[in-house]
This record gives sequence, C-alpha cells and structure tokens, in this order.
Amino acid sequence: MKETIEGKNNIKSIVKASKIIDVIAFERSSLSLSELSERLGIAKSTLHGLLSTLVNIRYLEQDQNTGKYKLGVQLFELGSQIANTWNEKAIAKPYMEKLVEETGETIHLAMLSNGEVLYVDKQEANSSIRIATAPGAKLPLHCTGVGKVLLAFSNEKEIHNILNSYELTKYTEHTIIDEEGIKRELNKIKTLGYAYDNQEFLDGLRCVAAPIFDHNHRVIFSLSISGPLSRMKDEVIDHYRDLLLTASQEISRKLGYRK
Repeated sequence: MKETIEGKNNIKSIVKASKIIDVIAFERSSLSLSELSERLGIAKSTLHGLLSTLVNIRYLEQDQNTGKYKLGVQLFELGSQIANTWNEKAIAKPYMEKLVEETGETIHLAMLSNGEVLYVDKQEANSSIRIATAPGAKLPLHCTGVGKVLLAFSNEKEIHNILNSYELTKYTEHTIIDEEGIKRELNKIKTLGYAYDNQEFLDGLRCVAAPIFDHNHRVIFSLSISGPLSRMKDEVIDHYRDLLLTASQEISRKLGYRK
C-alpha cells in the first residue's frame, strides 16, 4: 500500500481521507466501517464523518445493502483525466519530432500549472541551443512564448488573478512587466493566434508559440519552437511560425477540436 507522507504542515483530516482511499484501493474490495477502523486505527465516530464526506464528493461509494465502502466514480474520472494528458502528449510527439527535423531547433510542449508554465515534453536537435527546460520544469508566464499563449487564451478572471498573484520579474531589457502592456500583448496574441518571445526571458533566445485546443475549445497546451537569435531571423521565424501553426492545428484536430 502507498504510504501517506506525514509532515507538520499536513491537514490531518486530509491525510486520514487519503489513507482511507489507499486502504480500499490496496484491498481491491469493499470494506465496512469496522474493517476500516481496525486497519487504520481511527475511531469509528471520526471515520464515519470522513467516509460520509468522501461519499458525498463521489470519491467513495457505499453499498446500500452491505454498508461497505468502495472507490467512487470521481476517482475514475480523475484518473481518466491524467490518462488523457499522457495520451495528448503521445499525440503531439510525432509532430514535435517532425518540427525538429524541419527546423533543427528546440520544440516544447507546455501547459498552465498554478500560474506558471509547466513543460510537459521537449524535443531538440544536436544543433539546438541548450535551454534548461526538461519536462517537469517551470518557467514564468509573462515572458515566455508558451506562457503568453496559455495566458492569452485564459478567461479574463484567470488573467487578472494570475497577473496579480505573482511577481512580474524583468529578466531582460525586453521583458514586459507592466500589467497594461502585458494585456495589450495578450490581446494581440489572441487575435493573431500565436506569440513571439523576442529575448524576453533570455538574451539571445527567440521563440514562436501556438495554442493547442481540445474538443471543448479550451487551450490545454502550448507548442513552441525556440532557437538562438543568430538563426531565428525575422524571415526564418515567420516560416517556422507557419510550420508550427500547421502542427498545432493538426494536434488540436486529433484531440477533437473543430472550429
């Protein structure tokens, strides 16, 4: 069974709820209140309230005949969302590999995560500039191509909350850090359907990024091509933009997006 991590900052009721789910998942069968109390060492009176809450939010289900508890449909739905994320990554991968072949530059796939850019995948050629963006890395939204795309296609409330919840750091002389300037940039990106990063995060680095839509017309990922200024001249980056838009539109179509 997976061990729940203990820590001084943990909320005890959430830790207990996690342990309940872990025990039922490990047992692979329904368990009664008494059985759960015995396995977890939690008083029945405390356990009953936790179980009722987990049933109400569909993390658990209770058999009306036996009174026993099993995993609920909400956990299945959450697991399916995680599986879909990995499926989306697999769908994008061949297009990313093709872009590497066509451009010889670094290709990123990223998503929005708690007000930051989370890099999901990366493909790069031997000649690519080395960028510290391994999958799992996080970078700011306001000065990266992928970040600006993800922000531009968020709703107004999300944009307001994000811009007012983290520091707009100036990484280079090209970084836009005033809120009105950023909002003008975001409106432009949403109208055009793509974003440029002109040395806004790192001197000497240029990037073009485009959105990837799902079947609900939501932007769930951003795809980008990044390279050094010496190779990413205006006419080159504009050509890469066209390649990128073709790839992002194809990925979106495979994810069920229809205009």
